[in-house]
Amino acid sequence: MATMDQPRNHDGVFRVVQVDQVIYDFSLATARVVLREAEGVRRTLTLPVALHDATSIHQAQQHALGRRPATNELMIFILQELQADVIAARIVTERDGVYYGELDLMTTRGRRVFDCRPSDAIALALRQVVPAPLLVAQELLGPG
Repeated sequence: MATMDQPRNHDGVFRVVQVDQVIYDFSLATARVVLREAEGVRRTLTLPVALHDATSIHQAQQHALGRRPATNELMIFILQELQADVIAARIVTERDGVYYGELDLMTTRGRRVFDCRPSDAIALALRQVVPAPLLVAQELLGPG
């Protein structure tokens, strides 16, 4: 997993989105997360995710905790202990049907950016005491 000490310089514009829906398809053992632009045209991006990732996002949205911590809950506990905050979750590109994300953290040593799966970034952003912004590269949202 790549990490960088400074945020990457992305060409283009990012739009703030919110989780609009988590849709389950149990017959295919898949799910989708629908992200909707927070302002403006309110375009959407539908991300295919695994069932357990959809469940993690849904639980994070509801601020629900399991009997034992799920991976994203555990990661939040670790980040809190290390005094690191998620300051943004970004979906930066799509290649061959695979979406790529980044998790932007502020740590005691400065800002760090980590490559990650968008579903993990979304769940971790939603689990913050004050949810971190979810950002999507504008070109992934289509024409406005």
